[in-house]
Amino acid sequence: MSDDLPPSSSAQKRGWLEKVTQLFQGEPQNREDLVEVIQDAEERDVITEDTREMIKGVLEVSDLRVRDIMIPRAQIVAIQVTNTVEEVISTVIGSAHSRFPVVNEDKDHIEGILLAKDLIQYGFNNSETPFSLPEIIRPAVVVPESKRVDVLLKEFRSQRYHMAIVVDEYGGVSGLITIEDILEEIVGEIEDEFDHDSSDDLEIRKVGNKVYMIKALTEIDDFNEEFGTKFSDEEFDTIGGMVSHAFGHLPERNEQIIINGIEFKVISADTRRLIQLRVKLPDDCQEDELED
Repeated sequence: MSDDLPPSSSAQKRGWLEKVTQLFQGEPQNREDLVEVIQDAEERDVITEDTREMIKGVLEVSDLRVRDIMIPRAQIVAIQVTNTVEEVISTVIGSAHSRFPVVNEDKDHIEGILLAKDLIQYGFNNSETPFSLPEIIRPAVVVPESKRVDVLLKEFRSQRYHMAIVVDEYGGVSGLITIEDILEEIVGEIEDEFDHDSSDDLEIRKVGNKVYMIKALTEIDDFNEEFGTKFSDEEFDTIGGMVSHAFGHLPERNEQIIINGIEFKVISADTRRLIQLRVKLPDDCQEDELED
């Protein structure tokens, strides 16, 4: 009987039947459907919230390019190929990284990658082998800014390297990216027992007369409530974001700046964010009556 229906009616009937079939099958037909299925699975306790966030991170990574999450050129901690072993060890200890680009004069001339563990034999002044940085560095992997992040992660795993130098369309170095940077997009911030901003620490802690140690992730509202200030939270949510903007760049350790009479000094930071700040209130102010 359906053969007697006009072509348009048959097409409409097939379309309706396909929708009904998909509804009963419950199979996602696109990303939006998949997100809804994952959300529903969490609401029904089939998966945990952490699992949902991880799956969401995997989906988002597939849309990212290396330029979106790389460490910018200005924040790269590099080692000169002419550095002595003492200078190299000092840089390694000061930055607490495990891998370093080795450059010749500037960051556009990458000679290779130094692994901190390769310095162990030179760290006790008892090595019989003369120190020669060019002889112990590893080849540098170079990738374009436009490379897909999920593809790079697959290459990181299959070829067993952990860092890549990122170049722009003209061949100049624009940043670097590590496997940890990609994993953090999926599972969130990766911290270890040596990270400074432990969740057990107080966000705001008094250490002296009008001197405080605060976490950079302290909410601006909380800071205002503690000190009676009136910093705006329209553009930034945290004190770290406000301070970084005031510097005009991601500041390094011991850099300081005065904002509305309050001195902010960077106590600790990594290549991506501020971690801990020291706040010194003006000498002529009442600590509970500060205003913007």
